[in-house]
Amino acid sequence: MKYYVVDAFAKHVFEGNPAGVCILDNWITDETMLNIAIENNLSETAFAVKEDDHYRLRWFTPGGEIELCGHATLATAFVLAEFYEPNEEKFIFHTLGGILTVLKKGDMFEMDFPSRLPEPLPVTNDMIEALGVTPVETYLGRDLMFVLENEDQVRQLSPDFSKLRNLPDGLGVNVTAKGNTFDFVSRSFFPKLNVNEDPVCGSAHCNFIPFWASRLGKLDLEARQLSKRGGNLYCVLEGDRVKISGTAVLYAKAELQIN
Repeated sequence: MKYYVVDAFAKHVFEGNPAGVCILDNWITDETMLNIAIENNLSETAFAVKEDDHYRLRWFTPGGEIELCGHATLATAFVLAEFYEPNEEKFIFHTLGGILTVLKKGDMFEMDFPSRLPEPLPVTNDMIEALGVTPVETYLGRDLMFVLENEDQVRQLSPDFSKLRNLPDGLGVNVTAKGNTFDFVSRSFFPKLNVNEDPVCGSAHCNFIPFWASRLGKLDLEARQLSKRGGNLYCVLEGDRVKISGTAVLYAKAELQIN
């Protein structure tokens, strides 16, 4: 089985968010896909099978399947454009999170994702203890979203991952603040999926983009994820959809010894 590792939202290797990508002729078992994701120990491993004019795309974390993932979608489009369909500039994916489209625009890949403005949520002492800071605002969608006072708080945050895992709400935990150079900055944590920090989380921006577009009064936004690896995301709010763009680079290609 051919296997690729792509650094998404990166211009150089060792930046952005690494994703595993497997382009399959036919589906393998869910158990095997999960075992591959566990063995890879990356935030996500993507599996895609072509169906007529589109691809069926699934994402597995080391903790199980997830219904929406941005960086592994970008990585999959990159692999298809580089190795499978070099003349294509549009890739359509049918996923648990709906139909997603990726356009290749030069060296950039523009993803069309759902806009998901989260709902306000009261802050609790457990949240404060898990984060190590008191958020200015708290929201809940699929994930918890905490707005912090400034960029430095986001950068310096050192949460208690065991306490984040035990928070009753949200699959993941995303923190954000107004940026100094970028429109906004963020970090993302998914200890419930055995991923303490997701280096650059595209799906979190389905929440961030409508929030910051409203807060800043602009539809076009530049974002930076402040993990150690870091990554830039170019964002646009278009009604009930968001456009998230970034670059990607190949780190490795290999052959998995799967019987």
